[in-house]
Amino acid sequence: MTDRTLQNFVNGKFVDASDGRTSDVIDPSTGEVYAQAPVSNRQDVDAAMQAAANAFEGWRDSTPSERSLALLRFADAVEKRADDIVAAETRNTGKPVALTTSEEIPPAVDQIRFFAGAARVLEGRSAGEYMKDHTSMIRREPIGVCAQVTPWNYPMMMAVWKFAPAIAAGNAVVLKPSDTTPVSTLLLAEIAAEFLPPGVFNVICGDRDTGRELISHPTPSMVSITGSVRAGMEVARTAADDLKRVHLELGGKAPVVVFDDADVAATAEGIAGAGYFNAGQDCTAATRVLAGPGVAADLTAALAEQANNTTTGGLDVPDAYFGPLNNPNQLARVEGMVGRRPSHAEVVTGGHRVGERGYLYAPTVIAGLQQDDEMIQDEIFGPVITVQRFTDEDEAVRWANGVKYGLASSVWTKDHGRAMRMAKRLDFGAVWINTHIPIVAEMPHGGFKHSGYGKDLSMYGFEDYTRIKHVMSYIGS
Repeated sequence: MTDRTLQNFVNGKFVDASDGRTSDVIDPSTGEVYAQAPVSNRQDVDAAMQAAANAFEGWRDSTPSERSLALLRFADAVEKRADDIVAAETRNTGKPVALTTSEEIPPAVDQIRFFAGAARVLEGRSAGEYMKDHTSMIRREPIGVCAQVTPWNYPMMMAVWKFAPAIAAGNAVVLKPSDTTPVSTLLLAEIAAEFLPPGVFNVICGDRDTGRELISHPTPSMVSITGSVRAGMEVARTAADDLKRVHLELGGKAPVVVFDDADVAATAEGIAGAGYFNAGQDCTAATRVLAGPGVAADLTAALAEQANNTTTGGLDVPDAYFGPLNNPNQLARVEGMVGRRPSHAEVVTGGHRVGERGYLYAPTVIAGLQQDDEMIQDEIFGPVITVQRFTDEDEAVRWANGVKYGLASSVWTKDHGRAMRMAKRLDFGAVWINTHIPIVAEMPHGGFKHSGYGKDLSMYGFEDYTRIKHVMSYIGS
């Protein structure tokens, strides 16, 4: 039963889409429709872009301290309204309430505060005379209007990763959340409106066609997307027609390389925690395990034990570690990949849907996989941990790097020299050692190869939302 109708948020207020089209918003815990979201068209995109362009004229001239203060006040408001945001996020995604409260709200608030501080410390190289009688200086300036598209796995968090650095740098934003998870992003925009001028932060809802209108629109100078490789390639092609700056954070297939000297129990616990979090719907999830010959059997058994002890369920299961997959298409993808497993693969535990209501999938461990298998090469994006057995360090490196993705990886060993060698050799944007998945605002997140380019978080990510201008002044007599 539909109990609410959503609207776009443009120029500081909620507005209906121009032609009244809507799409269902579904609670993944039950599979039931609980809201209607607008499906925006070119006219709606035009209105949002015009609002952003108008707002940019004033926002770019605000001082760093003004932008910083606005974002700090916004962060405080997000913290105060945490319960409302969690309620919106969990019903829209099926995530456990307690984990969303403890594991997503604090970092999101911290990241807004980080970029609020970053606004005041942007630096260029020092001014100087690099030619006689001429003084040169560097200006860092906002880019303009930024078109942004966020995914359904972390709707609230990924929105923060997009709009916070862009706005802190003096840009204006038009952001489209996933059509399946718009609710928390709209709430964030509503909260932000108390502290930002109208038009600085706009949110429009819609489908893939809406996203295409957003990216192809002539107004934005930069487009940023977190999503699939397919979507990223389409965005890059479309943006190239207008030479827009592009920021892509795409898929991942993180290798988790476990050597024979690793502590099996502690490693299995760490991998399960990082593999099953958010039902494995994470581009950095620890779901592709490469185990040494002496540890593979024991580690596989320990991972199966971790899976069997993992509590799952919808919003009515207070101690659940993860909830349902986000949508029926994702459930079908996970079921299909597991169902197509080769004969040499063994489902150690799990491998099935749980119940008929909602999109819950059991925590799963699959062993005996080979490098060319689909589940090794392609993102499953579900609570499925695979295990391969390697023979030596060189083979571990070849297998780890032998996928099209390059986002994140981890190494588990007591040998410091080996850990440092692996950190150098692994072709991934992040390498964790004896841990997996911690992310902090001060450090960059972003990958290589088909995982995209550009960085989220950190000063590196912040600088992506600025442009460099050289100013030279003649000082001779």
